[in-house]
Amino acid sequence: MNRSLTSGFLSLVSAKLATSLITIVSLPLIIRVLGAGDYGDYAFLISTFSLLMILISSGVTEGVQKFAAEERDDPQWQAHVIGFYLKLALVLAVGGAVILALITAEGTLPALYGADFTLYFYLLAAFVIAAQFRSFSRRTMMAFGWERYSEPLRIFGKLVWVGLGLALALQGLGVTAFLLSNIVAASLVAIGGFVLIFRRTSIRAVVSKRPTSFPTRKLLSFNALNIVLVLLLMSLFHVDVIMVRTLLSDQATGFYKGALALAEYIWFVPLSLQTLLLHSTSNDWIEDRTGRLTDLSTRITRYVLLFTGLLAIGLFVLAGRVLPLYFGGPFAAAEVALLFLLPGSIGFALARPLYAINQSSGRLTPLIAATGVAAIMNGLLNVVLIPQYGIAGAAAATSIGYGSMFVLHVGCARWLGYNPLVDIRFTRCLATIGVTLPILWLIDQSIDGDLIALLVVPPIGALLFTALALFTGAIDRQEIRDIVGSLPQPIARPIQRFLPGA
Repeated sequence: MNRSLTSGFLSLVSAKLATSLITIVSLPLIIRVLGAGDYGDYAFLISTFSLLMILISSGVTEGVQKFAAEERDDPQWQAHVIGFYLKLALVLAVGGAVILALITAEGTLPALYGADFTLYFYLLAAFVIAAQFRSFSRRTMMAFGWERYSEPLRIFGKLVWVGLGLALALQGLGVTAFLLSNIVAASLVAIGGFVLIFRRTSIRAVVSKRPTSFPTRKLLSFNALNIVLVLLLMSLFHVDVIMVRTLLSDQATGFYKGALALAEYIWFVPLSLQTLLLHSTSNDWIEDRTGRLTDLSTRITRYVLLFTGLLAIGLFVLAGRVLPLYFGGPFAAAEVALLFLLPGSIGFALARPLYAINQSSGRLTPLIAATGVAAIMNGLLNVVLIPQYGIAGAAAATSIGYGSMFVLHVGCARWLGYNPLVDIRFTRCLATIGVTLPILWLIDQSIDGDLIALLVVPPIGALLFTALALFTGAIDRQEIRDIVGSLPQPIARPIQRFLPGA
C-alpha cells in the first residue's frame, strides 16, 4: 500500500482496535448487568434495527463516501454530492422513523415479543435519525481523507455508549439503558462530524442548486442497487440472530450472540480495509488501473488470510477456556457454536476487502448476484438447521454462508477485470495454519490453569506462526520489512532492529 493508503489504514485499524478493546472489556459487564435473556433481546433489537437501516442509510452513506472522494473537473463537485446526499438522508431518516413509530403504535410488534418492546421500538425510531447522521458525517469525512478525525469521533461515541449505558442499566433501566445511550452517543458524534465538515465545505455551497450536468440519475441508481447489495450482505449478519430469537429463546440468542461476538473479533483488520478501500480505489476504476487493483488485492488477500488465520487458531484452541471465563459459566454452552463459526469467519474476512474494491467499481449487478447466492444459502440453511440443531445449527449455516462470500467475490473480481489470487500462496498459507494448530492445541492441553493458558498460548502461537510463515514462504522477509517500514517511525524503528537482515 502507498503512504496515503497506509495512513488511512492505520487510522482506521487503530480505531477499530480501540473500539474492539472497549467491547472486549465492556461486553462481559453488559451481559452480567443485563443477564443472558435481556442481552438476547438487545441483540435481537440491534439486528432488527441494522436491517432497517440498510433501507434508510446504506445507499446514502456509502454513496457519499464513494462519489465525494472522486476527482472531477467541477470544483464544486464535493459540495454538490454532499448536498444531494444530505437532503436524501434527511428524507429517508425522518420517513423511516415515522413508519417505525406508526407500526409500533399499531401494536403488532409488541404483541409478538412482549409489552416492553413498545418502548424499545419507539426508542429505535429515535435512534434511526441519530444513527443516520452519525454515519453520514463519518463517511463524508472519509471521502475527504479525514480518517484522523472520523475515527477518534467513533471511539468517543463508543465510550459514551458503553459508559452511559452501564450507568443507566445499573439504575435498573435494562435494555432501555443501552438504547438511550446509543441515541445520545450517535447524536454527539454526528454534531462533532458536521462541525468539522462545514469548516471545509460551506453550507451555502452544499445547499445551492446543482448544475444540470450533475449525474443525479447515476447516483440514484447506485443508491438503489447498493441498498439491495447491502441488504443481502447484512442478512448474513442478522438473519441468524433474528431466527434464533424467534425459533428458540432469548437465552439461546444471548449464548449465540456471545459466540458471534468472539468470532467477529478477528475481523477488525479486514473491516478497516473494507472501509478504506471503498473510497480509495474509486479513482483506480475511473482511470482503468486494473493492474494496480490486482497487485493491491492479492497482497491484501494473502495478508488477511495469514492474520485472521492466526487469530482463528487462537480462538479455536482456547474456546473452551475463553467463553465461560469471559462471559460467565453458562456461556460454555456456546463453545460448539463458536467452533463452527470460525472457518466461515476466515472466509468472510477474506471477502471483505474484495467486496469494497468490487463495490467501488460502481458496477453492482455481479456483486448483487454473488451476495444474493450467499444470502439465500445462509437463510435456507438456518431454516433447516436451527430447529434441529439449535445454536450449533445456526453457527454451521452462518459459517457456510460466510465462507461462500470469498469464493463468490473472487468470481466477481475476475469478471470485473482483476485477479486477487495471483500471489495468494494458498498452499503455503494453509501449511502454516495446518502445522500451527495441532502444536498449539497440544501446548494448551498441557496447561491446567485457564488464566495461565490465556497468558502463555497466544505469544507462543504468534512466534510459532510467524516462523512457519517465513519458513514456508507464505510471507517474505522483504514484505515484512516493507510493512514495518510503512508504519510511523516511533513504531517502526524499534521493530526494525529485530528484523532479519536489518
